[in-house]
Amino acid sequence: MMQGEHELRRTVVAEMHLRRWPPLRAGMTVIQILRKVDAVERDAEQATLADLPDGANVTQSPNPRHLYWQIDANIVFNWERHSEASATTLFIAEDADLAIAPGGHEHLAPAMEWLGRMPGKIVRATRIAIVADESDAAALLPQAGFEPMDLVSCHIAGGARIWSDYHLRPDGFGLVVVAANGLSGGDLSRTVQRLQELGNYRNLALLGFPVAQAGWKKLDAIEGRLATLGTQVGQPDVTDDALLADVTGLSMELMTEIAASDFRMSATAAYARIVEQRLDDLQIRPCAGFQSLTDFTQRRFLPAVRTCAAHRQRAETLSDRTGQFVALFRTRIETRIENQNGRLLHSMDRSIATQLRMQELVEGLSVVALTYYGVGLIGTMLKGAGKLVPDSHASVISAALVPILALATWLSIRHLKKRVHRAND
Repeated sequence: MMQGEHELRRTVVAEMHLRRWPPLRAGMTVIQILRKVDAVERDAEQATLADLPDGANVTQSPNPRHLYWQIDANIVFNWERHSEASATTLFIAEDADLAIAPGGHEHLAPAMEWLGRMPGKIVRATRIAIVADESDAAALLPQAGFEPMDLVSCHIAGGARIWSDYHLRPDGFGLVVVAANGLSGGDLSRTVQRLQELGNYRNLALLGFPVAQAGWKKLDAIEGRLATLGTQVGQPDVTDDALLADVTGLSMELMTEIAASDFRMSATAAYARIVEQRLDDLQIRPCAGFQSLTDFTQRRFLPAVRTCAAHRQRAETLSDRTGQFVALFRTRIETRIENQNGRLLHSMDRSIATQLRMQELVEGLSVVALTYYGVGLIGTMLKGAGKLVPDSHASVISAALVPILALATWLSIRHLKKRVHRAND
């Protein structure tokens, strides 16, 4: 490694040389199996790759996601790891009839047995017969057993021609016949590889379609419940606890559906863009009387992809609507709390006013009581003094002192109240 080299430089460079096929030629058979491999199956996959058929000569690749090895002069293996799938391809330099009638080739048994041991679930399995030209293809087509109504045939890559009905044979494989028509070596390899990538990414993209169909019913139910909650939020007889329980359950269902389908919908969108790119790269030209690969792909593929996109968009829209409902529900609760607080404050104001009036009444009674007791004490004193001083008019003096004592008592209580208020402030 060079001094100061970025730690990812060699990985990036190796990525640009990933997934190259060996040169193809007329008279060869290509067998490819694409498997969706879960993360827990990756160790078993590596173990199978390490346990190669007898005689396999491994060619090291600069990228660990690509392996290439040769069993003998006529059989070559190629393994490619994708993000969620792996493609294992067998190149057989023998008569192309092998793709049409795979039985009776015992020397291929070890390679096919090893190919069948690879872990993962098969997404696509294809046998490809490569012949020199269209006349050689015409000799093979009667044996291929293609369905005439579903037969796809067109020119690709400026000259080569393909035939396939894209149906599964009893052994689970699909069959494609390719007439090279002058293409050879790297040009033919890239063309057939792009043709296979088109089909592989098409199938990977379509994995999202059943998920979208199943999820559409769930979204229908969620949308109906959300509409019901929207009407209930304005009904005062529906309790907040009941609404909270409903909206919480609805939100959890929606989050679960989005979490379960979002990766699949995102993958479908990404694979669909690759399919469109491969269609452009193949430069497809229709052949009279046959549906072209473009027609076959777009007829059902595009509606399925749009359904997946619509599912994802609808889920996002429902998520936004649920968020709006939660905001409306929060506003309802906050409004109720504010109303309760208002009523509580009004009640407290009334209570304080009542307490103030009661306090003023008590103060008045206190003035009367203190004045009464003060006058009584003074009257008692004056009665005692009247025995010492005849004609002192004790009753007149007591009566005259009543307003004076009352005013003095009121002023004293008022002064004490002011002192207490200043102390509290």
